[in-house]
Order: sequence, then structure tokens, then C-alpha cells
Amino acid sequence: MDMQFDLAQKAPRDAEMAAMMTPAAGGCGAGYCDRCEVRDQAICADLNPQERAALNRIGRRVTLQAGQTVMWEGDDSMVVANVIEGTLKLATSTGDGREQIVGVVYASDFIGRPFGARTPHSVTALTDARLCLYPRGAFDGFAREHSQLEHRLLQRTLDDLDRMRAWMLLLGRKNAREKVASFLLDMSRRLRADPDGVIDLPLSRQQIADILGLTIETVSRQISDMKRLGVIALAGRRGVRICDADRLESMAEGA
Repeated sequence: MDMQFDLAQKAPRDAEMAAMMTPAAGGCGAGYCDRCEVRDQAICADLNPQERAALNRIGRRVTLQAGQTVMWEGDDSMVVANVIEGTLKLATSTGDGREQIVGVVYASDFIGRPFGARTPHSVTALTDARLCLYPRGAFDGFAREHSQLEHRLLQRTLDDLDRMRAWMLLLGRKNAREKVASFLLDMSRRLRADPDGVIDLPLSRQQIADILGLTIETVSRQISDMKRLGVIALAGRRGVRICDADRLESMAEGA
């Protein structure tokens, strides 16, 4: 069952979310897991076909348009999801109301807070996206009964912790060129390039600057320098092609 996710951003959401997440017969649809593009990388990868079918029955397939929010900071933790396609941002609000992006998630990533009471950050689609969305309570119960899924969740948590430690190093010790190079490398590894090798960055230069703790002018200057040096090529407003991956990696490491 494929549906558009169109909850009002500022309207009361709990009742609408609860109604949306009432499991329907067939869940995501018979055979959907067999056709899933990320089934071998997602948290359900270690489940057998019967277990996948059982998990499938408590979920819904949800389509997001760029700019739509699926989880809101501070709300009750009502849903969790596998990202099937697209890129989403994790964001929190500062005391003066500004948005701070604290993470980016991609296809095969898992979002939400299982076994948690509150959602620590908002999750908003940067591009059109598809999710397998599960009621958090039902997912928690399923996970408790399937140790391999709990193990996969633990592994994801440890991987996220490692990424956050690497990100602390980037923010605390790397200079502007190293930060931008590291960001472009990460994007090239996580996003699928088109036949010409171009990746479409899901973030604006201002958002990149916010994530890296830089100004937009510094980000633009570094990207222009990398283009001038032949390390990258630009295509359109957000398209980037990595022309010299070895040199870009050397830049990221400060070599």
C-alpha cells in the first residue's frame, strides 16, 4: 500500500499519526519485501522470509515529497522507519529558534527512536523519499521477539556513534578545505551517481555551511578552488562529479 504523507506541519499531529499507522491488511503489500531495493542493507536484512512478512504486516509504505516532515522534535515517539529511497535531514532547534542540521540519512538507513518516549529531532525529506513506516510500539514488540533485529539495531547504533566521533573530529580539528572535501567524499559514497558520474547534492550551500560550521562564502570558495584544480566538476545548481578521488581524499586528510 503506497500513500502520500501529507500531514499539516503545524496542526495537532498525534491523532492523525495514530490513525495513519493503524495497520491495514496486507501491510506494505504482498511481495514488497522481495522487490525492496535495500532489503540486504536495511535492519531487516537478517530476517527470514516469514519474519519479513510478519514485519511487513505491521508497516506501511509512505511517500514523502521534498520538504515534508515525518517526525517532529519533542513529539511522542510514535513511528520508526526504514529509508527505502531518498535523503532526509535530522534537525533540532536552537534556543533562538534557528534550525541546526545534526545529521543526514540515506537509503537503507533507519530513523526514529525505538524503545524511546520522545523524538529527539525532526526528520524532514531533502528529496522525494520512500519509507517503510512502522508504529513504534508494534515495532518494539516485534524487535523484542527477534534477537537478530535487536542485534542489527545495536550495530546501527554503534555505527552511528562511530560516525558522530568522526564528525566531532571534523568539526573540531579540520580546516575549511578538509571539511568540504570530507563532506563531498561522504556524499559520493552514500549517493548514487548518474551515468555521467554526477551526484546531485541534497543540501544547499547554506545548509552545507551550517553542517560544517562554516560560512556560505567559505564553502563556495572551497568548491570553486576544487573545481579550478580539477578535483571536481560542477553540473547545474547542485550537481558534482568527482574527477580526482585520490586528491580529494588527500585534501580531506590534510595531506
